[in-house]
Amino acid sequence: MNNSEKSKIIINILNKIYPKVPVPLNYKNTFTLLISVLLSAQCTDVNVNNVTKKIYPKYYRPEHFVKLGRKKIENLIKKIGIFRVKAKSIFYLSKSLIEKHKGKVPKSYEELEQLPGVGHKTASVVMSQGFGYPAFPVDTHIHRLAQRWGLTNGKNVVQTEKDLKNIFPKKYWNKLHLQIIWYGREYCKARDCYGITCKICKSCYPNRKKPVKIKKLK
Repeated sequence: MNNSEKSKIIINILNKIYPKVPVPLNYKNTFTLLISVLLSAQCTDVNVNNVTKKIYPKYYRPEHFVKLGRKKIENLIKKIGIFRVKAKSIFYLSKSLIEKHKGKVPKSYEELEQLPGVGHKTASVVMSQGFGYPAFPVDTHIHRLAQRWGLTNGKNVVQTEKDLKNIFPKKYWNKLHLQIIWYGREYCKARDCYGITCKICKSCYPNRKKPVKIKKLK
């Protein structure tokens, strides 16, 4: 079975399970989406949402976080991993948005990735979920499943993203990357399936007997 055939099977199964796919992170505007994605590094979306639900009703613009200062931001997000590093990024990111972008989140990868604490994956999520631009952000779930489904060699996140973009039509990217994340959380988990038991793995590789060894996200 080639990648084109597998892609059709994957899209069909995912659309049946997730006809409408929820966005994992809660946010109020594009700026708070950016903050939530930044906070989600090495942290679960559930934990991020639990923390931000107490923040965003009152603080939801760059000016708010600059006025708060780093120490108060740290106190607000202290239940999140590496909170001091993230507080520093949030403060300087907010400052940069005010000074260079009139307080608005920029709509380009280049400008987003120049902001403090913002890497390619964070920029991709904002471009996709914030602005509706076709993107395929790769997280640990997508990286794992793409390998189990034989869509990439798993060399690194850059290669995985490139391979997936080449396999799936652009019109599906924004919905598909969210569907794969949810499927990875609920059906093809890190410590379950192992490329053998879930519906998509069995459909793509009906004769597979041995667990698939996964290369970790780089």
